[in-house]
Amino acid sequence: MRLGPARVATPEEPRTHTMPDRATPPGFSPRHVAGLVRAAVPPMHPGGRPLVAGVALAAGLARAVTGRGTGAGLLATAATAVFFRDPVRVAPRRTGVVLAAADGTVATVSEVPPPPELRMEPGLPAVPVPRVSVFLSVLDVHVQRVPVDGRVLAVAYTPGVFLSADLDKASDDNERNAVLLQSTDGARIGIVQIAGLLARRIVCDLSVGDEVAAGETYGLIRFGSRVDVYLPAGSRVEVAVGQRTIGGETVLATLPPDPPRGD
Repeated sequence: MRLGPARVATPEEPRTHTMPDRATPPGFSPRHVAGLVRAAVPPMHPGGRPLVAGVALAAGLARAVTGRGTGAGLLATAATAVFFRDPVRVAPRRTGVVLAAADGTVATVSEVPPPPELRMEPGLPAVPVPRVSVFLSVLDVHVQRVPVDGRVLAVAYTPGVFLSADLDKASDDNERNAVLLQSTDGARIGIVQIAGLLARRIVCDLSVGDEVAAGETYGLIRFGSRVDVYLPAGSRVEVAVGQRTIGGETVLATLPPDPPRGD
């Protein structure tokens, strides 16, 4: 069979075939890569910026004076920045529950009277109530998160000593900051940030009257510490000693159907 001459497109005809652009593979644009990096690297809590800047400055001065230590300085600065990380968390869509206020390990689950600063008007009853204590090691995320939707009724700072935060008496003796919340259901819940053996600074961004949402960041404890959550009587605790918690995501307890109200 005889084939005719090949047909050549005229200048007026559009080309029907083009070679794919292999310079930038799909999904690997600079903007896409930058988005992946931002999603993988958690932001830093503002309360940690002064310390990170201080470590970086000290490392820079040491390098300028000695001419050495660049690697160690970069490592120390990066480690400090990682300590103050504030990862994005998604609160479960459940009502009538109290979320963990911190990342860490459940140290104690007990029924004890709330500290004096949580018993003052308008406070919790001066009788034993369920308490869940979460211990934060130096490797844990150290920001604290609001456990329920609601409103801030009281904020109280109490000076104290700096015992190891995993000791039970740290709840009474250590420097701490207490927050009293009233949930949208009317339940009253206490959260206490407790400084530990290495901690020397508690940051709390809440004020009386603030409206808060479950899972949002509200504070920070610098270096090993502990967070106690005081629950209404009749709450069902859903974690056990030794269990790991994720702040803003782990369900700490279920509130009773008709929680005690303070009003």
